[in-house]
Amino acid sequence: MKLICVLRLTVTAVLLSLAQASAAAIVIGQIAAFSGPLAPTGTHMRAGAQLYFDAVNAEGGIHGARIRLVSLDDGYKSEETVRLAREMLKESQPLAFIGFVGTGNVEAMLDQKILSEAGIPLIAIRSGAEALVRRNDPHLFMTRASYAEEIEKITGQYVSTGYNRFAILYQDDAFGQGALLSAEQLIRKAGGTLVAKGSYAKNTTDVGGAVKAIAAAKPQAVILIANTAATAEFLKQSRAAGNLAQYVALSVTDAGQVVQRIGADKAQGLALTQVVPDPNSHTVALIREIQGNFAKFKPQEVTLNHTFVEGYLGAKVLGEALRRAGPNPTRKKLRDALETLRNYDAGGVFINFSPQQHAGSRFVDITILNRAGKLLR
Repeated sequence: MKLICVLRLTVTAVLLSLAQASAAAIVIGQIAAFSGPLAPTGTHMRAGAQLYFDAVNAEGGIHGARIRLVSLDDGYKSEETVRLAREMLKESQPLAFIGFVGTGNVEAMLDQKILSEAGIPLIAIRSGAEALVRRNDPHLFMTRASYAEEIEKITGQYVSTGYNRFAILYQDDAFGQGALLSAEQLIRKAGGTLVAKGSYAKNTTDVGGAVKAIAAAKPQAVILIANTAATAEFLKQSRAAGNLAQYVALSVTDAGQVVQRIGADKAQGLALTQVVPDPNSHTVALIREIQGNFAKFKPQEVTLNHTFVEGYLGAKVLGEALRRAGPNPTRKKLRDALETLRNYDAGGVFINFSPQQHAGSRFVDITILNRAGKLLR
């Protein structure tokens, strides 16, 4: 009889322990493009975040709680982002969102009050839109420089070296239109002239009209406010049209994927802004940490590129906020903890949040592709 009681108590204790372990799991949600032209962006953002969570979980989690990342594919469609966010909030009940892709997609979340009604923070979005920076939404935390800061770096550097005739390719949506406005203002501010602009529709690579309009204006430099697929197609067609301008893409374009799409010979000379340090660096502590974890956990079907680093950085910032929120965090505790990250050193990259500032980073660098398809500073 005593043995039966002991066994019952043991089974009960085990079940209780398992239940507590399950309850202690922290669910983080991501809704991003895992299909369509931006699939590599969403995939690498997810893989970067997952690598950080894998490393944390291997060390016992945060305050004893493991982190589980749940991801859904919105195909880079704003209406799908909203629908899937509501679905995920109901079914998976995440503590926070991370790594959403696209200005219009995030704007739709804010306009539909998804974050405010759920009281859930969204961190490390793949957008640097000034419109989102200005909103300073209490539930949105950005861990990259703004597009305006990227464009200011471009115009300042190129005008100072003699380039003054600019053209702009832009995606015809909230992302492209907002960055276009910043570019027009910053070109004038730097002393340059905008001689042409051309657009293409979101989720397409229909850049033929823009190629012709911009080539006819004979600019010295073309700023590409475009995703990777459209940048690659525009560059390929522009080279074929004989346009010898300098091309400079914003950080939403991935250099490695451009080379894969059109070859190193056509990609050579493309300059790109970056909002995180070089993934091949051996001097930045954050990058050394990522390289070590990449070798240890061996993520599949992804490369260690800038987008991957961006996903990892966002997850690391979230991890620090989880530590500060304490055991059994709530969405409000986590949101409040994020606002305490003042001059937080993520490993040579500094994040500054406060109640008045939810755009946490100003890091911008310019790189250029060489004839071998490798990025140089």
